[in-house]
Amino acid sequence: MKSTIFVEAGKVEVKDIEMPTIKESDDVIIKIVRTCVCGSDLWAYRGLDKVPANSENSGHEAIGIVTAVGSDITTVIPGDFVIAPFTHGCGRCDACLAGFDGDCQNHSDNFSNGVQAEYIKFQHGEWALVKIPGHPEDYSEEMLKSLLTLADVMATGYHAARVANVQRGDSVAVVGDGAVGLCGVIAAKMRGAKRIFALSRHEDRQKLALEFGATDIIAERGDDAVAKIKELTNNDGVDAVLECVGSEQSNAEAMQFGRPGAIVGRVGLPHEPKMDMTQSFYSNTIIAGGPASVTTYDKQVLLKAVLDGDIHPGKVFTQSFSLDDINNAYQAMTDRKAIKAMIIPE
Repeated sequence: MKSTIFVEAGKVEVKDIEMPTIKESDDVIIKIVRTCVCGSDLWAYRGLDKVPANSENSGHEAIGIVTAVGSDITTVIPGDFVIAPFTHGCGRCDACLAGFDGDCQNHSDNFSNGVQAEYIKFQHGEWALVKIPGHPEDYSEEMLKSLLTLADVMATGYHAARVANVQRGDSVAVVGDGAVGLCGVIAAKMRGAKRIFALSRHEDRQKLALEFGATDIIAERGDDAVAKIKELTNNDGVDAVLECVGSEQSNAEAMQFGRPGAIVGRVGLPHEPKMDMTQSFYSNTIIAGGPASVTTYDKQVLLKAVLDGDIHPGKVFTQSFSLDDINNAYQAMTDRKAIKAMIIPE
């Protein structure tokens, strides 16, 4: 079968590898219908993360068809159409029961890799997989895109809003205009935010943020962005901040946008070596966040919202590529020609 291999910084390619097989009793084999490139995949592609040459791709988002299940799997059967979250919670431990299945305490291998391929082995599939009604051919391409976001970015954006405790009537700043940040705008609106400040300098992303529910676009950066948000909130700052990038600059900004007692929901994969906590201490800033609770949110809120047409997060996919064209998909996102690139294996 075909699978993407990380060759070196600036280069991924498709190679033939062995088909995955059931190895553990809770394994599930899935034929990929749609997958994609994540912003976090670009850290290695840009040479910012050190990854061994010729290694498995870091792709971790997919929807697909179950083709085989291990002996302990009772929740899905071959032929089921499923969301394959990047997390693999058990649904039983204290973390999962509290709604933090991204930190499942029963699984040490809680995250997906190698998903930019024709087939994958999904470990710990009993609770983590989310069944989609019907079959792929029952859905439009636009709906398939929205369903695919439920494997990661829509759930991650929602996680930022949830851990930031966004409430009805709140003001919210969303740091990051990639797919996660744009989904964070959707999530803030879903949770009743009255005013949503989207930080973006790119026209296509600004337009989508406004369509998703942003009320204000902040094109400034650094101290100028802080001053602008303070100016627009009577010098108070916002009630909640969604940090959806993970860089040193984005975290530094996020820590300054809130009023005293504001919560910063961090979902950007951290890439800063350290964080100065002095300022947050004197402003009583609350810091929360981590890996998203994908299965929890999909089952409780997000799948229904997508199927009912209440939200349309699939609009973050602005270009589609074949699996054989995977390097161009990475490059399109690196060059900001695509907000998020979808991959069609067949």
